Amino acid sequence: MSKIGIEPVRKLQLIEATLKSIEEYGFQGTTIVTISRLAGMSSGIISHYFGGKQGVIEAAVRHLLDELKNGLLLRIEQASHPSPMDRLMMIVETNFSGFQQSSRASTTWLSFWGQATHDPALARLQAVNNKRLESNLRYSFCQLLADKQKAIEAARMTAAMIDGMWLRSTLSPPQEHGFQESERLCKEFIHLQVDRFGGDK
Repeated sequence: MSKIGIEPVRKLQLIEATLKSIEEYGFQGTTIVTISRLAGMSSGIISHYFGGKQGVIEAAVRHLLDELKNGLLLRIEQASHPSPMDRLMMIVETNFSGFQQSSRASTTWLSFWGQATHDPALARLQAVNNKRLESNLRYSFCQLLADKQKAIEAARMTAAMIDGMWLRSTLSPPQEHGFQESERLCKEFIHLQVDRFGGDK
């Protein structure tokens, strides 16, 4: 395999090893040594590809963000001309998908949220995540509600509902049942907002 082909594979392996390290040791316990050991590579390759621990952790968080984005795009692509309400349901389903329920993803998200309050680079990624979720929700709500301000408010409330219910599900066993119930409640919340602010489903 050429060097061009090897590099993306090695980067992904290091990102996956970073997620596993955070799952096992947390943000603070994750080091270049723990990542390189789990990846089965030398510690120097992390600095070569990512510039150090901070770089590979940021790459791991971006990987989670990409999983969310690509998961939604795939659902939309597989649907046949989804309606605005369909898109809203897909956003909820993506945020409560199996990958987002996994221990590796949930542990990293929890650690990321806690660390973002102290780390400007991670705070920027958190802002991107928040903006993307609200923007996706707002796009569909604006098609359902005549009042743009009400659509913006509905998007903000729904984003908070999704984040809050995901967090509640992650911290409350049994997780699988909790995620299913949270997904149902978020979907119901969206329908209530459309009914409340006036619009056609």
